[in-house]
Amino acid sequence: MSSKISLTRYLVEKQRVQGHIPAQLRLLLEVVARACKGISHAVNKGALGGVLGSADSENVQGEVQKKLDIIANEVLIEANEWGGHLAAMASEEMEGIYVVPNRYPKGEYLLLFDPLDGSSNIDVNVSIGTIFSVLKKQGDDPNTIDPVNEADFLQKGCQQVAAGYCVYGPQTTLVLTVGDGVSMFTLDREQGSFVLTQEDVRIPEDTKEFAINMSNMRHWDEPVQRYINECLQGRDGERGKDFNMRWIASMVADVHRILSRGGIFMYPWDKREPHKPGKLRLMYEANPMAWLVEQAGGAASNGRERILDIQPKSLHERVSVILGSKNEVERVTRYHQA
Repeated sequence: MSSKISLTRYLVEKQRVQGHIPAQLRLLLEVVARACKGISHAVNKGALGGVLGSADSENVQGEVQKKLDIIANEVLIEANEWGGHLAAMASEEMEGIYVVPNRYPKGEYLLLFDPLDGSSNIDVNVSIGTIFSVLKKQGDDPNTIDPVNEADFLQKGCQQVAAGYCVYGPQTTLVLTVGDGVSMFTLDREQGSFVLTQEDVRIPEDTKEFAINMSNMRHWDEPVQRYINECLQGRDGERGKDFNMRWIASMVADVHRILSRGGIFMYPWDKREPHKPGKLRLMYEANPMAWLVEQAGGAASNGRERILDIQPKSLHERVSVILGSKNEVERVTRYHQA
């Protein structure tokens, strides 16, 4: 690029020049980005900052929390509670919603986040990240601000007004959509700001890469086994081409690879916990990632329907996830519907 465009300038132009986002949303996204810079700093310090290892506690999902899970959650809450842009927040790490305290002004937006996705990779220095989703609180009288409750968050993914993630890897990269495509920003540590490094990200419709945890293969439903078996047969099989498998066990890192060069990511339902429709969380992981992928020309499905059309029934609802290159996702979906 001929000149560096900061995230702030990018968002100001979305608001002022293009009229695509309102001022409150612009300011909210800037605050989220600043919080991600703080989390990135903590992640980069690692053992030097005393942040590695378990916190000896569990989250609402019954998962053991890492120290950085708790730190990242607190950073996001403290950064966003006082700005006047939000009515409430919800996190994968908290059982209920966090309503903005009465001592602060309240806005019309709702923020949902997975503060540190892929936290099992923290201690081994593999890429992890923060995922976020922004909704607009529905049904408010313009002259009053009604009390917020959990039902306000239970909106379909297609109603998101912004979504993104920040991946903490060799570079810290923020990936964002406000509904008109996907852009990537890289953290310039010398300047202390995110700089636009790629616009109009596009996912190739076809791919030769798949990402899935193969150790669970014996537990998958038949359509998923069928698809993966075809990939494994390579050029001698029905697909007529060789596939490579990639699996980082960090959704942010796996999706970032797909946005960068294509591929398909799958975390399907399996027979170990048949009462659960999937492993990943609809509100904090699947919806924001599905919107990013669709905005980049890809597709996202639970195997039977578009993820963004699913009506949430609870804050921590789980879902099967199949997303990435459009033609591959559509093939797996067809197998489920056969």
